[in-house]
Amino acid sequence: MSRAHGSQDGLSDTARHRPSPPSSVSVRSVTKRFGAVQALSDVTLDFPGGRVTALMGENGAGKSTLLKILTGEHRPTTGRVEMNGARLDLRTPADARTAGIRIIPQEPEIIPHVSVAENVYAGSLPRRAGRRLDRRELNRRIVSDLERFGFAGILDPFLLGSQLTPAQRQLVEIMRALTGEAEAIAFDEPTSSLSEHEVDVLFALIRDLRDRGIAVIYVSHRMKEIFRLADRIAVLRDGALAGVHDTADTSDDALVRLMVGRDLSTMLSRPRVATDRLVLDVRDVTTDHVRDVDLRVHAGEVVGLAGLVGAGRSELALALAGDLPVRRGTVTLDGRRLRSGRPGEAVRAGLGLAPEERKAQALFLHRSIRDNISTVVLERLRRFRFVRRGAERELAQEYTDRLRVRTPSIEHEVRKLSGGNQQKVVLARWLARKPKVLILDEPTRGIDVGAKAEIYRIIADLAEEGVAVLVISSELPEVLGLADRIVVMQNGRVTGELDRHEASEEAVLALAMADDLGVAPPPAGASA
Repeated sequence: MSRAHGSQDGLSDTARHRPSPPSSVSVRSVTKRFGAVQALSDVTLDFPGGRVTALMGENGAGKSTLLKILTGEHRPTTGRVEMNGARLDLRTPADARTAGIRIIPQEPEIIPHVSVAENVYAGSLPRRAGRRLDRRELNRRIVSDLERFGFAGILDPFLLGSQLTPAQRQLVEIMRALTGEAEAIAFDEPTSSLSEHEVDVLFALIRDLRDRGIAVIYVSHRMKEIFRLADRIAVLRDGALAGVHDTADTSDDALVRLMVGRDLSTMLSRPRVATDRLVLDVRDVTTDHVRDVDLRVHAGEVVGLAGLVGAGRSELALALAGDLPVRRGTVTLDGRRLRSGRPGEAVRAGLGLAPEERKAQALFLHRSIRDNISTVVLERLRRFRFVRRGAERELAQEYTDRLRVRTPSIEHEVRKLSGGNQQKVVLARWLARKPKVLILDEPTRGIDVGAKAEIYRIIADLAEEGVAVLVISSELPEVLGLADRIVVMQNGRVTGELDRHEASEEAVLALAMADDLGVAPPPAGASA
């Protein structure tokens, strides 16, 4: 097959050549039960060679179960997997690999104390006589394959697994899957830790695989990626196939309706309940990252903090929470002036922060949901010097139920939850603390559309309870739909403020790029 995108993507002519006709992988009437739980229900779906099929759906819709059936990790309760119309007997992942089916998992499995090259070819390392590792052949092979797949200059073949960044770990998994002949390759949320440049390289590679006749399955919740890459989109809902559409013939609103049964505008709508009571009063705050910031949030008000990457929004949030020092200015919470660099004081005064990087900055991944929720209210649960475990379990269960966290129990480790449910645990922690001000930094990043709807509901509930909410989001439709007011930042300072009635994507972007466009911003805190 000829390649439509030319040779600029760094892939050799040998890599582009695929003499055999495209293979089609299919599932036929597949049902999968785990005890009383039915994960898939009578799913029939084709993944044709030479096309990118996006697989979408909420967490729990059945995407992961379907992938595990395709790759031999699970066997269907009923139904079958076929390739080119012939039934495959996939009893193990090794069977699937022999059949030419590969999966690139969302969580890379990297051997920490060996090199990138040894990680990529684990299980098929070149050997000399006497079974000694042939390092010369190993180095030749990895250098050749890095060049062939377009990762030369991005991935150092001699780094140890323990030295890799999350993005590099993902690329190692991708290279591992691409070695050998493949008929179908599934990518499970492959861009979650990649930079924009690395995403471009990955997409060029996926297009090349498609043009070589390989069936590509792409699992993602990111609409922009789906419409940029996929030829067709299959949506699962509650374990059943909700629909399959050519990408050119559908829209993001239509996909949302297939996934959750309602459109995005309905999910974002909420009553406006802001009061005149000033809860958070920020005056002339200057840090190493932001300067002269004025900001006010009232009880029951949702204020959006918008801006481009590097505008200083997250740094401002950390300063308000006491995690970064304030060089000048004041932060007052419900009449109480907070001292700089005292996060414990901010928490006791009633300020909560759900940070951008929930795994690195908020969660104890190897601890239970119960432990994660109760960690900021332990003084309320103590009797003398001991935590009342019954009261702790009752509190954790209450907020797990209230936020509809999908989990077998509150003793489940947080690392085993989906991204959306992890975010709900972070929110449950702060709801248990009953904050006066809650700062949410990118609260829906990395979660599916159904979990987004739940987060929006939680924000609306908090506002109705009189909590002052400050939402930082890079998704403009989200900011416009949630916020009563939008404060815009650029280069560490506030460039303007918009009421929800006058806000639009164009108006927000104009303020976010005011310096670049040569526009003089209004005074900080003034209405644009």
